[in-house]
Amino acid sequence: MKVAIIGGGAAGFFAALTAKEQHPQAEVYLFEQSRKLLAKVKISGGGRCNVTNGTTSISQLAKAYPRGSKQLKKAFKRFHTVHARQWFEERGVPLMVQEDNCVFPVSQDSQSIIDCFLNEARKLGVKIETSTGVERLLPQNGQLELHFRKNVRPAERFDKVIVATGGSPKRRGLEWLEMLQHKIEDPVPSLFTFNMPEEAVTELMGVVVEQVQVDIQGTKLKSDGPLLITHWGMSGPAILKLSAFGARTLSELGYQFKVQVNWANERNAQTVADQLRDLAQAHPQKAAANLRPYELPKRLWHFLLGKAALPADKKWGELGKKGINKLTHLLTNDVYAVRGKTTFKEEFVTCGGVSLESVDFNTMQSRVCPNLYFAGEVLDIDGITGGYNFQSAWTTGYIAGMLE
Repeated sequence: MKVAIIGGGAAGFFAALTAKEQHPQAEVYLFEQSRKLLAKVKISGGGRCNVTNGTTSISQLAKAYPRGSKQLKKAFKRFHTVHARQWFEERGVPLMVQEDNCVFPVSQDSQSIIDCFLNEARKLGVKIETSTGVERLLPQNGQLELHFRKNVRPAERFDKVIVATGGSPKRRGLEWLEMLQHKIEDPVPSLFTFNMPEEAVTELMGVVVEQVQVDIQGTKLKSDGPLLITHWGMSGPAILKLSAFGARTLSELGYQFKVQVNWANERNAQTVADQLRDLAQAHPQKAAANLRPYELPKRLWHFLLGKAALPADKKWGELGKKGINKLTHLLTNDVYAVRGKTTFKEEFVTCGGVSLESVDFNTMQSRVCPNLYFAGEVLDIDGITGGYNFQSAWTTGYIAGMLE
């Protein structure tokens, strides 16, 4: 049996290694169009590689995927986070789980993951070819004929082919699969930060608030978690999660919308007003600037006082009903105009790709083209940050590599 894997990223490698382990007699080829293998693995998590997540509950895990959660729920029963961690540890890569449940190699270096894959491929005898892009796939009497870009090698037939080419930022990058009758969901960016060029809050760059709630005005989109203020706007898990779940909606809005931030992390404004009043009664002589509610960072609290037009030296006891109301409003419903987004090119994640309707998740085989399988981000699957995108790559790569 001859097997081709198209794409030398996370999902492609996992599929290739699984295919060779499960079918030792098979000839397994891995074709990567660029000169670099595992480029995204190298830079992920700031070069440390957030390899999976510590969550062990399948239903909890599935909730981290704005697209694909239902199908992955089934897939995770075969290969989930515990299996992934075991896989790496058994192959000499010890892992550690951080407090936020992100899982990294103990070495804190993505090179450990890359070395592990390359060593396994060498040991098993997977044939790797870089600078070898595939431009066309033709079904031929039960086999699949691969045509290579710039004719770097002659067209060749394979018994099984696994496509793991990653997310494509443009639809035209998926046309070769559409020609085989696969349904394609238009790709749009997912996981991006919000640009706020008109907002003074960017002066607070570097400030992190541990737990906030964020909503997009005029939509049902909401999220929570840590928020980071940057020199261009807002980032951090709360914003990235919002961008993932709202990928299509925010694209339709042309990335021009208003975001509401609840700094108090409390939906009930009355509760916040009561807590501020209690604070004023308990510390009437304290200057507003020196007593921060909700453990807010100092710079942010001073900024919010300024936004509410309240002097920093004003005492809590002098704020009165009007001052308390102004602060309550800002703490629970602070609004900022978003004008565009920032995506990190090397780490971009797309929403969209080969429609999940076109794939049988029991085997990852195409429903329209026999002996063709899919793995990773070429599918319309994406997760929030926290190791989830790699986990779906390992899971789909593993199932595809079984070649069932």
